[in-house]
Amino acid sequence: MTNATTGEEDPNRRIHLQHHRRKGTGVRQWLVISEDGECCLQEVGKHCIMKRTGLPHRDLRVLDPMLSYSASILGRERAIVINLEHIKAIITAKEVLMLNSTNPRVSFFVDDLRHRVSSSDLSPKQARDGSDVDGMPHGKMDEPKTTGPKVLPFEFRALEACLDSACWCLDSETQTLEKEAYLALDDLTSKISTLNLERVRQIKSRLVAMSGRVQKVRDEIEHLLDDDNDMAEMYLTEKLDRQSLEQTSSREDLYNDKFQADDEGIPEAANNEHNSEIFTTTKPNIQELEMLLEAYFVQTDGILQKLSTLSEYVDDTEDYINIMLDDKQNQLLQMGVMFNTANMILNAGIVVVSLFGMNIAISLFGAPHLRFWQTLLGTIGGCIASYLIAFGWGKTKNLLAL
Repeated sequence: MTNATTGEEDPNRRIHLQHHRRKGTGVRQWLVISEDGECCLQEVGKHCIMKRTGLPHRDLRVLDPMLSYSASILGRERAIVINLEHIKAIITAKEVLMLNSTNPRVSFFVDDLRHRVSSSDLSPKQARDGSDVDGMPHGKMDEPKTTGPKVLPFEFRALEACLDSACWCLDSETQTLEKEAYLALDDLTSKISTLNLERVRQIKSRLVAMSGRVQKVRDEIEHLLDDDNDMAEMYLTEKLDRQSLEQTSSREDLYNDKFQADDEGIPEAANNEHNSEIFTTTKPNIQELEMLLEAYFVQTDGILQKLSTLSEYVDDTEDYINIMLDDKQNQLLQMGVMFNTANMILNAGIVVVSLFGMNIAISLFGAPHLRFWQTLLGTIGGCIASYLIAFGWGKTKNLLAL
């Protein structure tokens, strides 16, 4: 649409059309953190992400904020898909891609991730190539020659940042829930009221939901620890190095075959192919990843133990409240028995008064007033005595605990 007076296109409509076009083609704004710690925003389409990371469409659906998926850590050929709490990211051997979000926790995670990937002793190139200062690859370093600790590959540092942020989030919410729960339970114990009961009900609902979230993260880490093949798939840097070495070896073989075909012959080519197959089928040592996952498995298990302890405290408080309510109910029943007994005795006195109130002629009506008071006091005393006898009989039979 153009303006009738100026002939220019309406800017609001242009922005709306651009947004609609991006939405129709699956273009979204991604936050990209490189291995150097640099961060930038990129508008990338779904198919471009699939080509860039080698992920199928079903794995990208896990990161869709409009869909609900349980916690998952998926190791693929060229990428790792992370869906933990507020973190929805794709980790490759060189970068981390996240959907742009305004969540403050995501901002804290991005800052921590940039610090982790940029604060290593080795440069990203050295960490990716697996070389030390002498240029010797890790595959031939049977004995450490550096005094500093071994630097984790880029994907493991990014994975560690994701797990650390998710566990910190769960632990922080658990501590907050513990403070609120213990305070509400103590208030309910001291005073049973509708307000306190409602507070405890809400806290119990949050406790169940929180336990489910922690259990999902714990189960996902445990699933990875139980499957060595899944952990081996997550060594992206090592697979990238292996591919580059295979390409270099292939080029060298072609060069040697070109100039030494007559001397080496076919057996040498077969030998090179056999060595390449052995190299490609070699699985990486998963010990460092296993140690990394075990640390966060213990942390999530500790958080789950806190929630379990809190759940037991809630159950104990409920049992105590039920005991108190049963005791109150017993007291009310005892009061009901006492009032019913008093009512029965009073009815007996009313019967006596009714007999004297009948319009019949008896000799007692003409007697002096002293006879009237004797009859009145005798009736009242008889009612009291009957009530005391009934009360004593109830205590003897353990019907009344007062």
